[in-house]
Amino acid sequence: MTIPIMTRSFASDNSAGVHPKIMEALHACNHGHVVGYGDDPFTQRAVETFKTYFGDETGVYFVYGGTGANVTGLQAMLKPYQAVLCAETAHIYVDECGAPEKFTGAKLLPISTTDGKLRPEDLQPFLNMRGFEHHVQPAVISISQPTEMGTVYTVKELKDLSAFARKNGFWLHVDGARLANAAAYLDLPFHAFTVDVGVDILSFGGTKNGMMFGEAVLVFNKQFQSTFKYIRKQGMQLHSKMRYIAAQFSAYLNDDLWLHNARHANEMAQLLAEKLSDIPEVRLTQKVQTNAVFARIPRRLIKPLQEKYFFYIWNTEQNEVRWMTAFDTTETDVERFVTVVKDLLGS
Repeated sequence: MTIPIMTRSFASDNSAGVHPKIMEALHACNHGHVVGYGDDPFTQRAVETFKTYFGDETGVYFVYGGTGANVTGLQAMLKPYQAVLCAETAHIYVDECGAPEKFTGAKLLPISTTDGKLRPEDLQPFLNMRGFEHHVQPAVISISQPTEMGTVYTVKELKDLSAFARKNGFWLHVDGARLANAAAYLDLPFHAFTVDVGVDILSFGGTKNGMMFGEAVLVFNKQFQSTFKYIRKQGMQLHSKMRYIAAQFSAYLNDDLWLHNARHANEMAQLLAEKLSDIPEVRLTQKVQTNAVFARIPRRLIKPLQEKYFFYIWNTEQNEVRWMTAFDTTETDVERFVTVVKDLLGS
């Protein structure tokens, strides 16, 4: 199915364009020659900026995209006979076409949750697999912050997971494709709910929040820093013209552009949820904490609404859909969308 170009949609923050300041940064770095593969001033500047957010001991490695960030990050921590514990909704399990298993050789073990979050009690039963040679050996806990359901782990929840990991010999990986939205919701600096709570490796995203392309793998555990550059290269994630990723991140992180964009997207989701709550036929299914709104709607509404505003069906059997807002969603966009919903329902 080919979807035409839309002025606005509520399908995904990936559908949004690139923030003008990011475009300006790309243009500004597009002059002259520099050494490739990251040995350039743009990349060094971006690395230092990341360290102001996460600490001087952080290993910063730029990659092409989110799947590459997750796969290489997990590969650094895994052996082929080991396994990753993750939520059954996790992007690494649902939306990466088996790439983590193909390239790490390890197995993903999905865990059912109601809100996308993992908790120590969910992980406890997998300890029984340890030491039995016929079973894969659970070694990594991977979570998404925020989750694919738009929910956010609190600092306490993260500390509880980290404590469980340390006690039982797990590494802790975080898929932070929308980390900025979580930070905006928590109203905390990045380090307070990543490196400070014991995360070993983090995929740090920007594409969903105004960048054109590129992600960063942040390696906090020094044990994995010395070998990660080889994993990145072998994993086909080393960009020769690195400055075009780095310059975007400098613009993204400086002057709190990331925070402005994320706060706005979150606020638009809150506004959408608030206006939808007045419609009896629409029932929200998850807490709206970031820029995602999940709802059950009458089946008869889905097709005609998709013809006007493309979006994804999350659960076909339950008529559950997902509506996403972005940095460029406006109040007018939300109001028009809700008006269309009401009109189609005859409200």
